[in-house]
Amino acid sequence: MGIASINPATGETLRTFDPLSKNEIGGRLQLASDTFRTYRHTSFEDRARMMLRAAEILENEKYDFGKIMTTEMGKPLKAAISEAEKCASACRYYAENASRQLADQVVQTEARRSFVRFQPLGPVLAVMPWNFPFWQVFRFAAPALMAGNVGLLKHASNVPQCALAIEDIFRRAGFPEGAFQTLLIGSEAVEGILTDSRVVAATLTGSEPAGRSVASIAGKQIKPTVLELGGSDPFIVMPSADLAKAVTTAVKARTINNGQSCIAAKRFIVATEIYEEFEESFVSQMKALRIGDPMEESTEIGPLATPQILTDLDEQVKKAVASGARVLTGGRKIDRPGNFYEPTVLVDVNPESPVSCEEIFGPVAMLFRVEGVDDAIRLANATPFGLGSAAWTNDLNEQARFIDEIEAGSVFINGMVASDPRLPFGGIKNSGYGRELAEFGIREFVNIKTVWINE
Repeated sequence: MGIASINPATGETLRTFDPLSKNEIGGRLQLASDTFRTYRHTSFEDRARMMLRAAEILENEKYDFGKIMTTEMGKPLKAAISEAEKCASACRYYAENASRQLADQVVQTEARRSFVRFQPLGPVLAVMPWNFPFWQVFRFAAPALMAGNVGLLKHASNVPQCALAIEDIFRRAGFPEGAFQTLLIGSEAVEGILTDSRVVAATLTGSEPAGRSVASIAGKQIKPTVLELGGSDPFIVMPSADLAKAVTTAVKARTINNGQSCIAAKRFIVATEIYEEFEESFVSQMKALRIGDPMEESTEIGPLATPQILTDLDEQVKKAVASGARVLTGGRKIDRPGNFYEPTVLVDVNPESPVSCEEIFGPVAMLFRVEGVDDAIRLANATPFGLGSAAWTNDLNEQARFIDEIEAGSVFINGMVASDPRLPFGGIKNSGYGRELAEFGIREFVNIKTVWINE
C-alpha cells in the first residue's frame, strides 16, 4: 500500500511514495548502528555546530517548510511558519545547553573519586504524529542527537513530505549519513523495527492505542520508551480571573492547530458566578472565527487533517447530543471540498457520557458550570488523561490548590498550555510517561552511569 500526501483542504493527492521494503529497512537499521559507533564519540562542540546550522536552515526556509506542513495536514500557514521557528528554537536551546545538562556530576563518597556520567544509548525509533509534523520530531531529535544518539523516524503516513524534509535538514546541517533517517513505512512495520536488536529505545507521540502497542512490544524487549499520548485538558475559570483575557485565550486554546492538539483545552470549567458572561462571549468569538483556505493569511480555522478525523469528530458531537448535550453554535460538517468542520460549542454535556472526558480532535468545545474550587478540581480530574491543564484565577489560595491538586503533567495559571524547550513536557495516567524537553528530556535516552574510583 502506498504512502500518500493528500491536501486536506481540497482532497487532491499531491504525491505518493512506495514504502520501504524489508531489505531496505534492514539496510537503514544497519546504517544507523554503524553511524552510532562513530557519532557517539563526536564532541559537544561539533554536535552544537551542526545543530545550530539546522536552526539556521529552519529559520531561513521557514516559509517553504510552512507550506509543506499546510498542504499536507491543513494548519493555517502562519501557524506552520511559527512551527518552523519553534523548531529552530529547540535546536538552539540544546546546542547551547546539552554539554551542561550532560556534564559529569561529581558525588562525594568514601571513594577517591565518584561521579555520574551520561552516555548515549544508540539508535532510537521515533513514532511521530501528523498534527505538529515538524515540532513533534524536532523536540525528540534535537536532544537525542545532542546526546550522541542517532534517530530513526517513522512519521505519520499522511505527512511524508514533512518527514523527508526533516531528514534533509539534518543532512544539510552536516550530520553524518545515518545520524537521522526517515523511514517511509506503514504502521505494520513498526514491530519488526522495535524487536530488532540494533534499535535500543523508542519514543511515541500519538493515540492511546498506539502507545499501548509500542510500549507492549518494547517492554517485551526490555527497551525504554517515552510516551506522549492523548489529553482531555481542563481550562478552569474562577470569579477573580480577568474574564476578557480568559475568554480570548480559551478560544485560541481550543482552536489552535484547527483544534487538533493533545494539549488544546477541551473542557471549559467555569464558576457559576461568571458562567453566563463567559458563555456569551466564548460563543460569540467562536462564531466569528474565519474558516477557509489555510494558505490564506486571514484564515483562522482550516481543514481537519483527514476525512476519517472529520468523521470521528462528527460522530463524537452526535453522541454528545444524543446523551443530552445542546449545541450553541456549529455542530456540522461544512459543505465544501476538504475536511472542514464548524467551530462548535456544546453545553449540558452529560458528565457520565464517555464524550465528556474523551479526547476531541477538532474545533469543538464543551462548557461546564461548577459551584466552586472543590467542584472544579473534581471535574478537572474526572478523566483518564492527565496531560495539560490551565486555571484562571487571581486568588493565591485557589492557585495553590490547582497547582497541588490537578492531576496533570503541567498546570498553567492565567495562561495557555504550551510546550517550551526550557520546560519538561509530558503527562500522567493515560496520557503517557516520561518527559520531553529541558534537561529531563535529554536524559531519557542516556545511560546514567555510576563511576566509583578508589585508590
